[in-house]
Amino acid sequence: MRTTFLLLCGLIPLVFASFKSSKACLYAGSNIEFIQTQTKKAITTEDLNLAKYFAYKAINAIEKSRSQLADCGCEQATGLIDEGADNLKLATKATTITSSRILLKKALDYTIGGSEALEQHDSHNSRYSNDLLALNTTESIAEKKAIKKINTKELEKTIDKSLKRFKESMDQVVISVDCKEAYNYAKKVFTLCEKQLLLPNLSEGKKYYNLKTKEIAAQALRDIGDCDE
Repeated sequence: MRTTFLLLCGLIPLVFASFKSSKACLYAGSNIEFIQTQTKKAITTEDLNLAKYFAYKAINAIEKSRSQLADCGCEQATGLIDEGADNLKLATKATTITSSRILLKKALDYTIGGSEALEQHDSHNSRYSNDLLALNTTESIAEKKAIKKINTKELEKTIDKSLKRFKESMDQVVISVDCKEAYNYAKKVFTLCEKQLLLPNLSEGKKYYNLKTKEIAAQALRDIGDCDE
């Protein structure tokens, strides 16, 4: 019985680490979407200076995502994002829009690959794969981790409940408000959440709130579609 108890105590920190890793991957994935958006803007512009401006925004977002990528533990995604960053930096030094665009397209391919790697993270190795070798069997630490996990779940339930009304309001906007006005509103919410998620030292609650709000806004944008059709 004591051996079983010690093993269970050791598994609690492991489960919590996996939980934290999963959340970090979600936040990193959200930031990569912003990076891709800025890279696409850089690709489509005909102005070299404007292309460099958007490339710098993408680079800055990558740097702000470093800690989340590290917490996620997906080495595959981190490596691809690093390659994307290298191409973005080269694009800022290009002397023609054509050469800049070639590098930007490579950067976009790498960031798309990084995003896909994050989505498949659970199916390949992560830095937590060997955690069973270092199970913590200290009862007091296990209790603290268990309490923290419960509080995190309760916090997320509270946020989900508070966002239910916002989701209903957003659905009403999609149905009843002028197409372009509805699109602009949803886009404004989406963009604001993207910017918030890039802020350093954001609390777990604020991260989760902005991530879920961003998802609601993204769904609204899909529902609204093209206002010119």
